[in-house]
Amino acid sequence: MDAEAVVSVRLVRSFEHRNFKPVVFHGVRLEQTVHEFMELVRGDIATKQGLPPPFRKYAYDTMKIIHQAHGAKTNELVMSLDDDEKLILQDDQTLRAAGVANETEVAFFREEDYRLYRENPKTAW
Repeated sequence: MDAEAVVSVRLVRSFEHRNFKPVVFHGVRLEQTVHEFMELVRGDIATKQGLPPPFRKYAYDTMKIIHQAHGAKTNELVMSLDDDEKLILQDDQTLRAAGVANETEVAFFREEDYRLYRENPKTAW
């Protein structure tokens, strides 16, 4: 198995307004913990050119697998509300143990925003 992967991270700023930006990370070590990867992503987006300031400074704290290479995609525009217990990544797991592989797409969001959206999954424009 490859030790490094390409992982797409969807920065979710608002579920209701479908406000998100994808950022691709190359050379991601799958043996690092989810917590370490979140720190790496936070550090990278804080200085990333072309990313609007609201995305750079947001308090992201949770990751969830949206899509894996060669798997079915969800019809949800931001991310699926299904299978949280299986797809939300646990801080102390390695990325590989959490199910992240090459070309996996994960959402990075604030858990509180997601919980509120799950309770009332309406979108606004």
